[in-house]
Amino acid sequence: MKLYSAAAIVLLSHVAESFVSQTTLSVTSTLSSTAEPLVEVNNDADEQKKQKRQQLKQALLGKIGSPSSNNFISDPLLVDPMTKEPLSLSLKGPILGSNAGVRLTLKSASDSERVFEGRSDAYINLLEPISDDKDEKTSVSTSPILASLLTLTPPPVRSLVANISSNSDLEYIPMRDLFTDPSVSFAYERGWRQGFAAAGFPGADKEFDLAKEYFAPVIDKKRSSGENNVVVDMSCATGLFTRRFTTSGEYDRVIACDYSDSMLTEARRRIRADSDIASSNTQLDLVRCDVAKIPFKSNSIDAFHAGAAMHCWPEIEESLKEIHRVLVPGGRYFASTFLGTYFQNVANLEKTSNGGSDVEPSMQAFQYFPTVEGLRDLLLNAGFDDDKVDVEVIGAACVIIRCEK
Repeated sequence: MKLYSAAAIVLLSHVAESFVSQTTLSVTSTLSSTAEPLVEVNNDADEQKKQKRQQLKQALLGKIGSPSSNNFISDPLLVDPMTKEPLSLSLKGPILGSNAGVRLTLKSASDSERVFEGRSDAYINLLEPISDDKDEKTSVSTSPILASLLTLTPPPVRSLVANISSNSDLEYIPMRDLFTDPSVSFAYERGWRQGFAAAGFPGADKEFDLAKEYFAPVIDKKRSSGENNVVVDMSCATGLFTRRFTTSGEYDRVIACDYSDSMLTEARRRIRADSDIASSNTQLDLVRCDVAKIPFKSNSIDAFHAGAAMHCWPEIEESLKEIHRVLVPGGRYFASTFLGTYFQNVANLEKTSNGGSDVEPSMQAFQYFPTVEGLRDLLLNAGFDDDKVDVEVIGAACVIIRCEK
């Protein structure tokens, strides 16, 4: 089976568009030696357009990869987030005469009912498959206004409103759903992120340099062997680090991931506005996903970055295990987060409003990492070896994590 990325389909779709202006109605053998030649069409313009589109789609897919024994084409990295099975990749909808981007369909190799979708001008949604199942809980992230209001309410009210009964069809997790609010996405690079300096965060440029320096040995090793390298920017938010990874020229493929639709939408807007990205040779993909169910193959990622993110991961143990799973042997994880002392006032307020009792983790505003030792234990339990884990505190409460698989 030949493996090709979703971005390759997007790139080659532009090649396909160039054929629209040609007077001949055949697809040349340079596009696909296996594609069947176009037949003569009648004078019906609609039928002619339909046949052109269909033939060009076939030629495009034939160029991208040869059918395997299972007769499907797949991205070299993307998998079903639950089953970890490969995803077949196909174009969906018109690919001609439109500047709106290409629609992609990704289908699980083992379960044809698990179908995901995406767009080249937005992101690939691997958070959950398309489904008509109405019995599953709906995340409050689908209602950004409610998400932001609930985050500001006392813990007992959060529980009553968001999880009123075991049969509730509404699910709310503060540390996750706050960032689905479009107002937060709008503010993130307009003062919000800059405020992290009070905790000791070194600033985006300096943090990027630290990550790039740590990733360098594994990236250089891949480059010297003639293999392409891949870096993941998890919980990418508005693409603050994604854009730096992409324009650095150090990485062959950058995959930016986030749970929030509004963050990915803002990230895409900023990416479009960046002329350096437009001229970059780095392949850039945006993927909506859950860090506790990472949709990448095991042993496939060279470098994994998570800037100011871990304190917002509800399933922290499972998330770190997933990061360890997807890293190649020798792959590296670089992260920044807050030590719990930074959120002490928030934690105290939650406890007070909860009648003096500790708030259950799912209703906390953030993960409160109390100590460096506690963070190390989380990383060791995820599978990292003790001698390959470094946890450093800089400033008042900024934690820098470096791990090697």
